Amino acid sequence: MQLAQWLARHDRNYVALRRAARAAIVLPALFALSGRGLGSVEVATYAAYGTVALLLLVDFGGSMRMRLEAQASLIVAGAAMVCLGTLVSGNAWLASGAMTAVGFAVLFAGVVSSEIAGAASSLLLAFIIAVSVPAPASLLAERLLGWGIAGVASMIAIAVLWPAPAHDRLREGAAAACTALAVRLRADIAAELDDDPVLVADRDRAASRADAATDALSNLFLTMPYRPAALSTTARAVLRLVEEIGWVSALASAWAEREPAAAGIDRRAPCAVRTAAANVLERSAELLGRTAGDARELHAAVAELSDALARLEQRAIANVGEELEAEAASVDAAGRAVHEIATSLDPTFRAQELAFAVLLVARNVDLAAAAERRGWMARTLGRRPTGLSSVMSAARGRATAHVERHSVWLHNSVRGAIALGLSVFVASRVGAEHSFWVIFGALSVLRSSALHTGQNVVRAILGTALGFGICAALLGVIGTNATVLWVLVPFTVLLAGVAPAAISFAAGQAAFTLLVVILFNLIQPAGWRVGLVRIEDIALGCGVSLVVGLLFWPRGARVALRQALAAAYAEGAAYLVAAVEYGMGRCDESAPSHGVPEAAANRASSAERRLDDTFRNFLAERGAKPFPLANLTPLIAGASALRLAGDAVVDLWRDHGAPGPRDRSAARREIALATTTVKGWYDDLAVSLTDRRPLPDPMSRDEAAAFRMVDALRNDLRSDDGRATETAVRVLWTSDHLDRVRRLEGAIIGAVRAGVERTATEREKGARS
Repeated sequence: MQLAQWLARHDRNYVALRRAARAAIVLPALFALSGRGLGSVEVATYAAYGTVALLLLVDFGGSMRMRLEAQASLIVAGAAMVCLGTLVSGNAWLASGAMTAVGFAVLFAGVVSSEIAGAASSLLLAFIIAVSVPAPASLLAERLLGWGIAGVASMIAIAVLWPAPAHDRLREGAAAACTALAVRLRADIAAELDDDPVLVADRDRAASRADAATDALSNLFLTMPYRPAALSTTARAVLRLVEEIGWVSALASAWAEREPAAAGIDRRAPCAVRTAAANVLERSAELLGRTAGDARELHAAVAELSDALARLEQRAIANVGEELEAEAASVDAAGRAVHEIATSLDPTFRAQELAFAVLLVARNVDLAAAAERRGWMARTLGRRPTGLSSVMSAARGRATAHVERHSVWLHNSVRGAIALGLSVFVASRVGAEHSFWVIFGALSVLRSSALHTGQNVVRAILGTALGFGICAALLGVIGTNATVLWVLVPFTVLLAGVAPAAISFAAGQAAFTLLVVILFNLIQPAGWRVGLVRIEDIALGCGVSLVVGLLFWPRGARVALRQALAAAYAEGAAYLVAAVEYGMGRCDESAPSHGVPEAAANRASSAERRLDDTFRNFLAERGAKPFPLANLTPLIAGASALRLAGDAVVDLWRDHGAPGPRDRSAARREIALATTTVKGWYDDLAVSLTDRRPLPDPMSRDEAAAFRMVDALRNDLRSDDGRATETAVRVLWTSDHLDRVRRLEGAIIGAVRAGVERTATEREKGARS
């Protein structure tokens, strides 16, 4: 009972135990069948290591069909690795070069898909076991037979031996967050329309639950070892929901923090939009909970929200026109007009901004459901729902994002490839008895910095030495008694599978050493000496990794995180500028015309993707973090919010009619001035992050800008009948988007300074103690 409780704490959902239990059943059976039944050491070796690669080192998620498809792809790719490794194994230079090329290709390809990233160790193991032992092409058939036997057995084991529950934690978390946010929006509306203490208390409870659900989704997303994005259409659509749901949550919180609308402001149109948005979120959550569900209810809710948005825009146009007319009739109305126009449009802008974010959520939920509803033939032919890029386009975009000199993923791929290639060459030159362990030792300890690689070297050698000590004591008692060794095999497989996840890296090394010694003694009895050889080989491989880690980007993800943050903010600000220029180009015929800024949007998305992967590498590094993660997360979210603001501005102007003949240069100048100021601040922030300069202070609001905008409205943005135009409202909403981005500055700088203060306090406490 205590063992079960301990496992439940250290092995969430028994993931490692499930993998280990399957391998503990399959590996001894295949080893016996291949070695004793077929009488081939080569087949037995590849069946055993194939089982390790296909059952212990990888565990695909999703439905059973998706798991089996991914497993079959891995088996085929692994067979290709065995072929290539065998063919180049006879020449040390050729083997080393091939290992370097294959190592880089496999490690870098992980950026394209989390499934490929999760299978990287399995693919590399298939190549390593083939390239590390020189063999003629005549042995290739036996090697492939062993790998194929392991592949077939792994497919059966995944399907029938303790199959994992078919659920998607990210999708379930997104559905829960959508439901909680819908409840919050309804509670906010009820409390706003009726200031009853009971309703206010309900609103506060709903806000707490929504924040908790959104935080849980964000934490789940960030704590996954790889960006959880497969190349499947459904997975790509669901992935986008994380940041979009986070944005909806941020907008709901910002609404609650703003001053209540003045008594005379008509709140019916904004409340109607928020109610319709809540309906869309509820229908989205329901559709996320049903695989391949019918989206008709979601489509109806989206149509209702779109109608509410159209009525909102008309109400906003009427509000501005009424204020301008009141100003014209009043002698001292200049100051009042600024206040009244801003006051009347603020709720409509916030409702429009919220609706845009909710519609993004609905769009991706609809895409996911449409992808799931496709038939087998449509999936096979790669037919995808309208609005989603092809698999090849998505893969190319993800890979291109990391072909950049500051990319941590690129650094790790290059570092790993060089270490693997060098270990093959060194092992062949020094005549290592089991060169496989030299290569695999290099792979197992390499991390994103020399410091943490060095720490893993110590753990690997100590763990291997501990395993050797246990082996020596065990073999000293039982000798090489085959019967006893066969009995021990499943237990050692089980321990080797559970120990790395539930205990530690060093414990995993010890358990794997024990398994290797037992298997080698069953093939060719050699006693404890096999363990001693493993220590030597692991030490050699670890040494290679340590040297490579010291020579190539030794500081790891910490410095790269600053650079990735700076790039994300700089590219996000550049995209926002391009989005505003696109909108202002649609104001009047004299404005310079700008197309939809797709290139700037792609650059901002690529920079954000690099930031996400760098942050994951930073989290994965062992040791204390020099900056509190609670204060670092708002910096990551701020970069995403900056890009999403650009998306919102583009969407705001996308369906606007052709530019009219009126001169609206004054309004465009005001917007251009605000845009330049905002971009300058974010560029300064990016420079301060990379050059360690003092952080810029948040900008205070330019109150005079509001008066200048009223002048622009009065002179340029009124139609011939004196009433406000649709263009006027969109210019004002564009200005509001810029103001929202400006307000982010305080949260960003506040998080950084709070983190610095907290770090300094912790250091002082440490120095005193």
